[in-house]
Amino acid sequence: MIITISGKPGTGKSSIAKRLAEKLHLKHYSTGDLMRQMAIERKMSLIQLSELAQKDPEIDRELDERQKKLGKTEDNFVIDARIAFHFIPKSIKIYCDANMDTAAQRVFKSKRNEEKLPSVNATKKELAKRIASEKMRYKKYYGVDYYDTKNYDLIIDTNGVTVEDMVKTVLDFLKEKKLIKGK
Repeated sequence: MIITISGKPGTGKSSIAKRLAEKLHLKHYSTGDLMRQMAIERKMSLIQLSELAQKDPEIDRELDERQKKLGKTEDNFVIDARIAFHFIPKSIKIYCDANMDTAAQRVFKSKRNEEKLPSVNATKKELAKRIASEKMRYKKYYGVDYYDTKNYDLIIDTNGVTVEDMVKTVLDFLKEKKLIKGK
């Protein structure tokens, strides 16, 4: 079983993916971690890397190829990535949503030190820039709008919900579709 989890930054997709992978005894992958690693390797912020990716398609190509390869070479994993659903079409596609206030609050409080900004409001502004940058790139390079809920099998509103509740929602969905038994 392959599960792709998408959503804008701060919606809890990484937390859900990690916990879901644990519960289902699957491997976990994250292109968010990969992007952060690429930014560190290039001695730049994640926002700077996103801006560079607007000009240099090699950044996205590198990420794309890694996702495609995973979809072709492995059968059992969870990946949280904005457009993994596009590169791994034979997957269970989940979208996590949250309003910008919730997303900014989560990112601000998270342990991603390279993204630390002085306030929740500053974080919200940077998130808006990052989302706009990614949305433009994905539309330009792939003709994909990852915000379009028609791309997904399950949409989860993560506002005011715990990770355990989100994971339960996914597990209930998988049971309903008879993809898992009573886990």
